[in-house]
Amino acid sequence: MSLFTYRAVDQEGAERQGTIDAVNIDVAIAALQRRGLVISAIEPEEPKLSPWSRISFFDRVTNADIVMVSRQVTTLFEAQVSALKAFRLLAAEARTPKLAEKLSAVANDIQSGSSISAALSRHPDVFSPFYINMVRAGEEAGKLDETFSFLADYLDRNYEITQKARNALIYPAFIVLTFLVVMGLMMTLVIPNLASMLSEVGQDVPVVTKVVIGISGFLTRYILLFLFLLVAGGVFMYRFSRTEGGREMLSRARLQVPAVGGIYKKLFLSRIADNLSTMLKSGVQVLRGLEITGSVVGDAVYEKVLIAAASDVKGGLPVSEAFRKHPEVPGIVVVMLKIGEETGNMGHILDTMARFYRREVNLAVDTLVGLIEPFMIVMLAVGIAALLASVLLPIYNIAAGF
Repeated sequence: MSLFTYRAVDQEGAERQGTIDAVNIDVAIAALQRRGLVISAIEPEEPKLSPWSRISFFDRVTNADIVMVSRQVTTLFEAQVSALKAFRLLAAEARTPKLAEKLSAVANDIQSGSSISAALSRHPDVFSPFYINMVRAGEEAGKLDETFSFLADYLDRNYEITQKARNALIYPAFIVLTFLVVMGLMMTLVIPNLASMLSEVGQDVPVVTKVVIGISGFLTRYILLFLFLLVAGGVFMYRFSRTEGGREMLSRARLQVPAVGGIYKKLFLSRIADNLSTMLKSGVQVLRGLEITGSVVGDAVYEKVLIAAASDVKGGLPVSEAFRKHPEVPGIVVVMLKIGEETGNMGHILDTMARFYRREVNLAVDTLVGLIEPFMIVMLAVGIAALLASVLLPIYNIAAGF
């Protein structure tokens, strides 16, 4: 089915305009004529897309898009709009062509008789296994509107905490990159001229100047080799990170980095607790919840932990005992899980842990940002002072000799 925009005149001569959902334009015209309307214009409604969305880089489905779709589906379901019409309407209002295409395909599958979860599962590049299984649980429980509301809230929380942790590293990375670019230009353009002038004068230079001139000479002579090795190293690391062993090794290295590693641990623990809590509340079994969370947690180390825990739970172990085997899971988490098992309130316990670790991540990120700024200022000041000293000291000595 498609959405059509029409203009018409009713039996009293008043102009009417609006939209109608129909299989094709002939069916739409027939439906409008049955309402006693004389059609003056009718055409398929095009998705409302921004000019930027037609550029391939911008034509992608973001987490914010999925959050918005989930909230809109919740509203439409609460208004008793059918699933088919809901996804048709969302496709017509999609932000990008890709999102419109995906939602239209979902609507077509629903029209063909598929369930919503089955229709979403045909697009794993947009809808995660976690999302699909949540929708399936909502279908089985008859609470789809609540499920989509849960999903929107969860994705919002996950996006917020992930972006905060990521954005905390953007500022120092930008400063370091700018500093390296400026230093590189100084070393390849300014220092060689200074070295040439000092060699003509024949005067001894300070040790710091000799070190800077040596580094400059190396970069000047081997800049192409250095860039080649840098690019080759980047390509190698990218390919290595795509292998199973490489993913796990880099994940373990990331978790061991001072300060930053602690933030990542809390981030992944928050995500695990939030995933499991949301699924348990929606009726997903704990074993299936562990398997799904392992596939979407976003870290090879914790993915391995969750897969092993799921295997142990399948073998009959309680969840707390399955997690106790892994040092990556703090003891407090194991204790809280055991309390949840004994009280039969696992969903609430997991929700409490998720909120705790979200607060911990926010506090750790704020603290790290507060420490990075003065540290960066001191390091940049030292680097600039050393460079200026290497340039000005020999010039001062030459001037003093005259």
